[in-house]
Amino acid sequence: MGLNDIEIAHKAKLKDIRQISEDLGVDNKYLEPYGNYKAKIKLDALKNDNPKSNLILVSALTPTSAGEGKTTVSIGLAQALQKIDKKVSVALREPSLGPVMGMKGGAAGGGYSQVLPMEDINLHFTGDLHAITSAHNLVSAVLDNALHRRKLDVDQRRIVWPRVLDMNDRALRGIIIGLGGPYSSVPRESHFEITAASEIMATLCLANSYRDLKRRVKNIVVGYDYKRNPVTVEELNISGSVVALLKDALKPNLVQSIEGVPAIIHGGPFANIAHGTNSLIGTKMAMNYSDYVVTEAGFGFDLGGEKFLNLVSRYGNIEPSALVLVATVRALKRHGGVSKDDIDEPNPYAVAKGLVNLEKHVENAEKFGFKPIIALNKFNSDTQKEINAAKKCCLSNKYSIVETDVWQDGGDGGIELAEEVVKSIDNNENNLEYLYDLNMKVEEKIEIIAKEVYGARSVDYSKSAKSSLRKIYKHGFDKFAICMAKTQYSLSDNPKLKGKPEDFDLQINDIIVNAGPEFLVPISGSILRMPGLPKKPAAELIDIDENGEISGLF
Repeated sequence: MGLNDIEIAHKAKLKDIRQISEDLGVDNKYLEPYGNYKAKIKLDALKNDNPKSNLILVSALTPTSAGEGKTTVSIGLAQALQKIDKKVSVALREPSLGPVMGMKGGAAGGGYSQVLPMEDINLHFTGDLHAITSAHNLVSAVLDNALHRRKLDVDQRRIVWPRVLDMNDRALRGIIIGLGGPYSSVPRESHFEITAASEIMATLCLANSYRDLKRRVKNIVVGYDYKRNPVTVEELNISGSVVALLKDALKPNLVQSIEGVPAIIHGGPFANIAHGTNSLIGTKMAMNYSDYVVTEAGFGFDLGGEKFLNLVSRYGNIEPSALVLVATVRALKRHGGVSKDDIDEPNPYAVAKGLVNLEKHVENAEKFGFKPIIALNKFNSDTQKEINAAKKCCLSNKYSIVETDVWQDGGDGGIELAEEVVKSIDNNENNLEYLYDLNMKVEEKIEIIAKEVYGARSVDYSKSAKSSLRKIYKHGFDKFAICMAKTQYSLSDNPKLKGKPEDFDLQINDIIVNAGPEFLVPISGSILRMPGLPKKPAAELIDIDENGEISGLF
């Protein structure tokens, strides 16, 4: 206690990455080291596209703005499984610089359950997000060049391809480009999105080879011509150069946890605007070499969890063997009516009242055929009365709940959770059932998610969304999976509605076609694909000394 994350990390005895590779079982001939503590794994190491490893999915209740420690619990669970003699690895997303410099800070876990080298992973790492940004913006540049030179029959009013930046920058949400006269291209409205929302990011994370990635990139829709037909990257004749920029980015990254568990960190789509989990290649690489693999799905189960099971599992032909839902006393208090300012004040009554939110996520998990294990992630501000209130309600409803303290105790703080997970797998308690069939109408698929997962009364479509639906059916995109874009702070599309909202109508403002990853993105509520920085960004806390030591990164 008292040590901050960076001091803890520096006390860890890091193994050389070649040793981690050997521990995982990957021959060093497949390794491309980036220094001593991180490396790329060549795609040739992926020998089985349908591995039979035990995949453990970690999701959560509806979180607070600070997050509930899903990544920390995922890493701690993997370390605990190693302590009970299981061959295990963890597969996670790469952090985006937007949240690292913004509100949440880093995404490498925390305390004695983090992945290392934490500073590298949270900053530029191996350059994957920069490569994705460059590949995306290459498409933007060539598209505008074709428009300028009148080489393409595209309606400039119906270009749907934005530019991206791996940073929270609200000033770029709406821009005018092409100003400066006839030599500066054609003036038009455009916008930036954060790289985690890029269709290139989602496409890379669902591709299984260079050939598959190139096929998907070719299919990406960048706009529509004057006859309202889609214009694709293939018509720009640059799919080869786009994938060339992604040559190394497609290879998963290997690092380690603070206790030496092999960790594959690869890809970083957000779960409120994309599908919210690491790459399929990264997960399958881990499953090729480990008996147990822990992975996470972003935000609450209504977002990352639903998308993992309905979309990622389906497209990747992988099925979790167990499901963990992370809960915290502070999140339960928020759902029980406590304000953000009073979140650290003891309130067992609010904890009990807020359990309706967790119960809804458990109910949702059961609809998919899972019996989830609830991991109560402990914080220093939790009182025993609050913990007891949460456990009493869960046990009375016959939910399996386990206290975890992996931040403070590392793997030792997750032993009971690990044992419950192994028991769940051994008892074969989970059997995935998709909530919808891809052949259903688009409106049916959206309605099933809205009503069954969110608890909505009905779904309302804006004029723009109805227009998008007509184009989707006309051009044959209607068999794609659904990837909802919705606030992470509520089961509804209104972030102010905590607990278990009822009798609300889900508003669909538009539906975006992502033909690369092969899913549709219904935009619900006022969701933003380019976040902004908070009043006091985390960037103000980060510093570096004369020896190159970074501090304040958390």
